[in-house]
Amino acid sequence: MIKRTLQYTISEKLKDRKVIIILGPRQVGKSTLLKLMQKELNSPVAHWNGDEADIRAMLKDPTSTLLKNIIGSNKTIIIDKAQRIENIGLCIKLIYDNMENVKVIATGSSAFELSNKINEPLTGRKWEYNLYPISFAEMVGETSLLEEKRLLSQRLIYGYYPEIVNNPGQEEELLRELSDSYLFKDLLTWERIQKPDKLEKLVQALALQIGQLVSYHELGQLCGLNSETVERYIDLLEKSFIVFRLTAFSRNLRNELKKSNKIYFYDNGMRNAVINQFNSIELRNDNGQLWENWFASERRKYLNNTKQKKNLYFWRTLAQQEIDLIEVGNNKITAFECKWNQKAKGLISKSFTNAYPEAETHFIHPGNYDNFLI
Repeated sequence: MIKRTLQYTISEKLKDRKVIIILGPRQVGKSTLLKLMQKELNSPVAHWNGDEADIRAMLKDPTSTLLKNIIGSNKTIIIDKAQRIENIGLCIKLIYDNMENVKVIATGSSAFELSNKINEPLTGRKWEYNLYPISFAEMVGETSLLEEKRLLSQRLIYGYYPEIVNNPGQEEELLRELSDSYLFKDLLTWERIQKPDKLEKLVQALALQIGQLVSYHELGQLCGLNSETVERYIDLLEKSFIVFRLTAFSRNLRNELKKSNKIYFYDNGMRNAVINQFNSIELRNDNGQLWENWFASERRKYLNNTKQKKNLYFWRTLAQQEIDLIEVGNNKITAFECKWNQKAKGLISKSFTNAYPEAETHFIHPGNYDNFLI
């Protein structure tokens, strides 16, 4: 059982009254995490699974009287796959407001679905956390720094989904199964996507363009969608934890890009499954893209797991001077330029350092990346 950093964070919140919400992609270990949390509780626990039809029916029209009867003497309610339960936000609010000694912990695989249902009813009543695929730092804690550095090339190809990490030798088969069975499940179920084949084409196009500026118009032409639909689909893909966007960082220069986006995948393995490309890193022509995607996603996990509130951007000018990753927080700017070939010569753009002399700059390569992820 790989220990997740979030477990320790959540453990600190078990004794207060606030609801705990855990969001994240499917199959990253939310249900496993709940089972571990349940072992820490000394009080009676009720477990509700949103996949079960009778649970959904029972909670469809909740009242405080109904909930009190259902909960009985239990002091903790664990709600797994809560996004499938209609009126889940109201249900949790009624428990919180009317049963002071009952703690609620809920998980959901879709930020767009669960958050829409709970944010307004639970304002000021909840702690909300994101659980991503396993991080580099978590794997170092499970194995060792030396072992994880030896496995870097494999992680760039197959990623960090728990089932993938725990079943070496079966990565390709399992990743194809994960992408076929779960990648679009929430989108197709809840958002009633009318053109799933075009959504799949869009995801494949995004997978081929990681680290590049994206044009909604060009993506639409590739996939047979209009720009507005492309933007909506990307928003949904982001809210279901398949991809994330970086916007352009701009403060000082007239020729800085201001409205562009780059898109990365939360997991390299899922990205490679989408395009069915599992060749080793030495045989690929996209190793630079994989390295950039891997570091951007790992840095995002690191900030999330260490509870650092920072925003991530990229930087680029009209003259195509660029920096892969800009991190802003605590009145500090940090710039990361990713190079898979650590022997390659690289210079941070003078336009950037002149405009932001206070910024801290780093080249990220296979010889030093661990300094920024642990």
